[in-house]
Amino acid sequence: MKMITIENLSKSYAEKQLFEGLSCSITDNERIGVIGVNGTGKSTFLKIIAGAEEADAGSISSSKGFTISYLPQQPDFVEKKTVLEQVFHGDTPLIRLLKEYEEVLLQLEKDSSNPKVQESLYQVQQRMDASNAWEANSNAKAVLTKLGIHDFDRFVGELSGGQKKRVALAQCLIETPDLLILDEPTNHLDYETIKWLEEYLSRYNGALLLVTHDRYFLDRVTNRILELDEGALYSYTGNYGDFLEAKAVREEQELASESKRQNLYRRELAWIRRGAKARTTKQKARIQRFEDLDKVSGPVDKEKVDISIGGSRLGKKVLELKAVSKSFGGHYLLKDFSFLIKPGDRIGIVGNNGTGKSTLLNMLAGRLEVDSGEVEVGSTVKIGYYTQENEDMNDNLRMIEYIKETAEVIKTLDGKVISASQMLERFLFPGHTHGTPIRKLSGGEKRRLYLLKVLMSEPNVLLLDEPTNDLDTQTLTVLEDYIEDFPGVVITVSHDRYFLDKITEQLIVLKGSGLASHYYGSYTDFLEQESQSVKETSTKSTNVDKQEPVASSPKKRKLTYMEQKEWAEIEGEISDLEEKCEQLETSIAQAGSDYGKIHSLMAEQKEKTEELERLIERWSELSEIVEGQ
Repeated sequence: MKMITIENLSKSYAEKQLFEGLSCSITDNERIGVIGVNGTGKSTFLKIIAGAEEADAGSISSSKGFTISYLPQQPDFVEKKTVLEQVFHGDTPLIRLLKEYEEVLLQLEKDSSNPKVQESLYQVQQRMDASNAWEANSNAKAVLTKLGIHDFDRFVGELSGGQKKRVALAQCLIETPDLLILDEPTNHLDYETIKWLEEYLSRYNGALLLVTHDRYFLDRVTNRILELDEGALYSYTGNYGDFLEAKAVREEQELASESKRQNLYRRELAWIRRGAKARTTKQKARIQRFEDLDKVSGPVDKEKVDISIGGSRLGKKVLELKAVSKSFGGHYLLKDFSFLIKPGDRIGIVGNNGTGKSTLLNMLAGRLEVDSGEVEVGSTVKIGYYTQENEDMNDNLRMIEYIKETAEVIKTLDGKVISASQMLERFLFPGHTHGTPIRKLSGGEKRRLYLLKVLMSEPNVLLLDEPTNDLDTQTLTVLEDYIEDFPGVVITVSHDRYFLDKITEQLIVLKGSGLASHYYGSYTDFLEQESQSVKETSTKSTNVDKQEPVASSPKKRKLTYMEQKEWAEIEGEISDLEEKCEQLETSIAQAGSDYGKIHSLMAEQKEKTEELERLIERWSELSEIVEGQ
C-alpha cells in the first residue's frame, strides 16, 4: 500500500502562526477534502505537501517512487507553448517523440521510397510503442476535450484565465500520480464539466487531496475531511455531510468537558482560598492540581462571521430591461432582451462561459452601456456590486483604512450603531490585526474584507459575481443566511449549485448568440430538466428513420427516377466505405516495417476517405429532398 506521512508540520508568516505540530497520513484511494476558515493555511498546507513550499518544522515521508501532481489556484504557464506542450510539460521526451512522428509521416508522404525515411518511421514507432505514447496522446486529448479545450495547437497565451485553469487541470489528471492535489479545481468550470470531473475522480485509482468551496462537489467526491481550526488539524471519516454532523458532536463534547473542568476548577479555587494549615503531601498534590487547571485554556464557542448589516429603503420600482441588446465584435451576448426585476427578487444568472453573465451584471450596475434598448433604474435603488476581482483594493492600505473609506460607522439590522473596527471583528479580523496592510492577507481574507466593504455601503440591490470563489464554507453559510433575511433584491452569477439552490428562486438563462430565457425554480431542477430534454431529443433523433414521412406540398421537388435509385443504394455504399476505411486503418497498424506497403495503404485510405466524404455530402442533399416530399 502506497502512503505519504506528515509529521509535526508547522508554518508561520511573520507574526502569524498558521499551524503547528500537524500530523496525518494519506493512503491509497482516500478522497480527502481540506476545510477551514480563510487564512488558516489550507492552500499553504497543500503547497507544503506538494513540495511547492517549505515548512518551518516537521517532516514528510512517502513510499518509494511515490508521485504527486499539484494544481495551484494560480497555475504558472509558458505563454508561447501550445496546449498540448503545456499538458506534457513543454519540451518533454513525449512531446519531442510526438513531433518527430509527425515530421517523419510528412517526409514519408513526400518520399516513400527513401530507405532512411522508412527506417526513421520504424524507429519512431518502436519508441512510441515502448513509451506508451499512443495512449498518452489519446488520453490527453480526451481529457482536454472533456474540459472544453478543443484546439490543442493553440498557444496558451491566447487562452482566457478559465481556459488556462482547465489546461492546468488536464495536465494534473493525465499524469495519474499516487497523490493528486487540487486547490479549487471547480473554479471556472461549468456544470457539465464539474459533473464529468466528479465522475472522473470517483474512478481515480490514486489518493486525492483537495480544497474547494463547492459543497456539492465536496460531498460527492470525498470520503474523509481534514479540518484546519485554530492551528490544529481534525480528521473526520466520511463526506461533507458526515463532517458537519461529526463536528457538531465533537464541539458539544468539548464544551461538556470544559464545563466539568470549570466546576472542578471552582471547587479547587474555593479550597485554596480557605487556606491549608498543614502542608501534607496530599494537600500539596491538590495545590499542584489547581495550578495545572489554572493553566488550561478550554474551548470557547466558535466565532462566526456576523453580517447583520442593514440596507437602504427600496421602493416599488427596481430595475427593468427593455429590449436590451449587447454585442462584441459582431457576436451578440443579448438581443432584444426584456426583463422586470421586482422588490424581493432572488435571481441567479446562469449559462456557459462566454455567454455574457458578467456583462449583464455590468449593464445592471451601470458600468457598461447597452448597444440598444434601455435599462431603467428605480429612484431609490442603491446597488452594492461584489465583482470577481477586488477592483478598488489598494494593497498598501491597512484594513481599517480600507473599510473607513466606505463608512466610519454602520447601522445593523437590529438598529445598533457600531464602528468600522467592530465590523472587522464581526468578520473574524481580531483587533490586533486591523493595522495589517492588505497585501499581507491571504486571497480568501481579501475576498472577505472586500465583501464587508460592499455590504457596509448599505445596498438594497446586491449584485454578486461568482461570490463563492475564494470564500470559505463558513463565510458562505453565513452569507447565505444574511441573504435569506436581506430585505432588498439579490442577483448573482455563479456556477456553485449549492449556493444557487439555497438563495435563488428564479433564473435568467443565457444560451449564447443573444438568446436568453427565464426559469422559475431551483438550479438543480433546471439542470435536471435540461438533461431530460437532451435525452428526449437524442431519442427522437435515433428514432427518426422509423417515423412515417410527412406529406408535403405538391410544389416541392421530388426525387427523379435516377435519384430514387441512387437514394436506395447510397446508405449501403457509405456503410461499405466506412468498413473499408476501418480495415485500412488496421492494415496500416499491422504493416510493421514494410514501408512500401504502408505508403500504398495510406494513399488508398486517403482516396477512400475523400470518396466517403463525397457520398455523405450527397446523402445530405438527397435526404433534404426526401424530407421535403
